[in-house]
Amino acid sequence: MSAEKMETTASESNGAGPVNEGGKDNALSLEDLSELLAAGTKEVHEKAENTQFVKDFLRGRIRKELFKRGAVALYYTYTAMEEEIERNKEHPHFAPLYFPTELNRHEALARDLEYFYGPDWQSQVSCSQATQRYVDRIHQVGQEDPVLLVAHAYTRYMGDLSGGQVLKKVAQRAMKLPATGEGLEFYQFDGINNAKAFKQLYRSRMNELELDMDIKKRLVAEAVKAFQFNMEVFEELEEIGGTIQEDVLDAGMSVHGAVGGDISKCPYYNAKMAASGWTAYGSQVAMAVLRHPTGQVLFAAWFAALAGLAAWYLM
Repeated sequence: MSAEKMETTASESNGAGPVNEGGKDNALSLEDLSELLAAGTKEVHEKAENTQFVKDFLRGRIRKELFKRGAVALYYTYTAMEEEIERNKEHPHFAPLYFPTELNRHEALARDLEYFYGPDWQSQVSCSQATQRYVDRIHQVGQEDPVLLVAHAYTRYMGDLSGGQVLKKVAQRAMKLPATGEGLEFYQFDGINNAKAFKQLYRSRMNELELDMDIKKRLVAEAVKAFQFNMEVFEELEEIGGTIQEDVLDAGMSVHGAVGGDISKCPYYNAKMAASGWTAYGSQVAMAVLRHPTGQVLFAAWFAALAGLAAWYLM
C-alpha cells in the first residue's frame, strides 16, 4: 500500500469511507501479518471454539450468572489492554492501530456491569485467577515489549467486532434483555459507522507496520497465548458453572446448529476470517433461524440484522 493510501480522513477512521481502491484487500500474502496470524492460530482456535462455555453460548444456552462473570472478566481484560495501549499510543509499532474512540470497550463494560450488579458493582466484583493471569501478561508486554500488544488488540477487537452482533442477539433473547441494549453495550461499537470498512482499514494498517519476519513470528506466538488465556477463562467459567444452581436460559434456537468441531462456525473465527472474507455466514444463520418453529415468526426482524452482518464479510 502506498503512503498516499495510508493517509485516511476522519470519516475513514471510523469506517465511513473506503479504505483502498475497489474496497478489497487484493494483495494479501503469507507475509502479511493478518495472514500469518490466521494460519498460526488455527489449531489453538479449534481448541477454543470447542470449550463447553463457547459451544453453549453459540447454541443460545446461557446461564445469567456465568454471563455476568464473563463480563467481569472482559472488563478487567479490556481495562488492562486499553491502559497499555494508551501508554504506548505513540510507539511506532502501535501508533497506526490507535483507535480509542472506535474500539475502547472498558467503559461500555462498566455500564453493563452497573446494569447487572447495580450502582455499587465495583464492590461486588473481583478479578478471577485465570483473568488475572491474562491481565498480568497484557501489562507485561505493554511495559516490556509493546509490539506484542498488536497481537492482543487484533485478537480481541477484530473478533468482537466481527461476531459481536450475533452474540448480542443470542444473549439478548436468552436473558430477555431490553431491546434498547442495556447490559450488552460491550457489543455495540457506536464509534464505527461501517464495520466492514473499519476492519479493512485496521488490517491494512497492521499489514503495513514495518516489522521483520522474526517480530511477525513473535506476534503469532503471542496471539496463540492470547487464545490460551481466553480458554483458561472459559474453563474457569465452566468450573464455576458446575457449582451454580441456576436454570439455563435458552434462546430457543441454535444460531449455528450443532457447532461440533467445525471451526468456521464460531464467532471467534471472525478474527481470522476477517483477513479473507466470509460470504456464506449470513445464509447459514438465516437457515438455522428458519428451521426453528419460532424462528419463522422472528425472521423479518432477524433478517435485517443478519443481512448487515453478512455484508461486513463481503470483502
